Amino acid sequence: MAFTVDEIFETASMTLFQGFDLRTVTLGINIKDCIDSDFEKFRGNVYEKVKINSERLVSKTEEIETKYGIPITNERISITPISHVMETHSSEEKFVEMAKTLDEAVEGGGVDFIGGFGALVQKGTTESEEVLVDSLPEVFSETERVCSFLNVGSQKAGMNLDMINKVGGILKEIAKKTENSVGCAKFVTFVNAPEDNPFMAGAFHGTGEPDFSLNVGISGPGVVKGVVEKNENCDLTELSEVIKRTAFKTARAGKLIGRELAKELEVPFGIVDLSLAPSPVENDSVAKIIESMGVERTGTHGSTLAVALLMDAIKKGGAMACGNVGGLSGTFLPVSEDLGMVEAVEKGALSLDKLESLTSVCSVGLDMVAVPGDTPASKISAIIADELSIGIINNKTESVRIIPAHGKKAGDVLEMGGLLGKAPVMDVNKYSSDKLLSRGGRFPRSYLSLKN
Repeated sequence: MAFTVDEIFETASMTLFQGFDLRTVTLGINIKDCIDSDFEKFRGNVYEKVKINSERLVSKTEEIETKYGIPITNERISITPISHVMETHSSEEKFVEMAKTLDEAVEGGGVDFIGGFGALVQKGTTESEEVLVDSLPEVFSETERVCSFLNVGSQKAGMNLDMINKVGGILKEIAKKTENSVGCAKFVTFVNAPEDNPFMAGAFHGTGEPDFSLNVGISGPGVVKGVVEKNENCDLTELSEVIKRTAFKTARAGKLIGRELAKELEVPFGIVDLSLAPSPVENDSVAKIIESMGVERTGTHGSTLAVALLMDAIKKGGAMACGNVGGLSGTFLPVSEDLGMVEAVEKGALSLDKLESLTSVCSVGLDMVAVPGDTPASKISAIIADELSIGIINNKTESVRIIPAHGKKAGDVLEMGGLLGKAPVMDVNKYSSDKLLSRGGRFPRSYLSLKN
């Protein structure tokens, strides 16, 4: 499809004045061929493969960025879920050593984060996967760039409540062992996790993927906010059309860059993730889009309608622009990484309960939410279970990144810095659901999955 001069000028304007960028290019790498019965050889194989490809990714990304003039904010690596390759080396010490190996490999290659240090445990856990989860507090205290995930549920399998109950306690340990509890920001719990997600902390290279794949995550909250502000008097149908056309343009730019970069790397091009991804800078806020649509402050009544309209239009426009759409392709509402979300919490407009309702009409879920450090582990598990049950019942991806802010209470602010931003610590319901969660077991598969 040809590009007109007007479209090129418009894309340049989006980049120069509205903060449009590619939030991430993520290279997925199969590391199953690195396995060796000798753990030191295994580690060496992983180190070499990850470092060499990290260096190639960074080098080629810089060339493409210069060629097209569109900023590419992050270069990242995702690997085969670590639980798939560590069965014969299953000890906490070896999991920590492998995490340090991955950390060193991407640091040497110049990559921001590496994802995939996790497991698919939606129906149950192996002994090795239990050891992996137990190792996570030490893993995060010993590394800077390693990200971890657990997929604890799916439409076909139901949801593993035993693992969710364990996660609450693990998160509290991670919070204590890492400065500013930042390790919790690098761990995400999923249901229906996609195998081609380019965004951290949940990226991993799925077992259905080729040896390599290049996935792209676009951004552009500032671009969408700009067109919404220019159309303040149109009705909702017309507003949807305006947002849809804008999403088409940003997705097409992402597809162009992704295909070119994959060609340079000589790897298959995977997908474009359509998600709107905010960052803690001015004019890069999804919350501000919602407010530009006519909501005084994100979190008040009408916010769910606005998010639903926004999400529907983004998906329609992006899907029309690019055949290979995947990943999460939703709208991120991370509290700490979006200045508008931070303001909404500080003003009392946005509560944890309202945030949960917003996530029912977008994907991604409860993201970068800080709660008091003395929140019981069982309550953290209950918050996770509540959110993920939305995904099970509605056949959609949901995730939780929740941070029990060690030493902080409701109303305090947790400063994490950089892309992670700052998180106002949100209050939680004082009443208990311990008896329900202690039942454990597995939430049954939804009847909507019975389609065969």
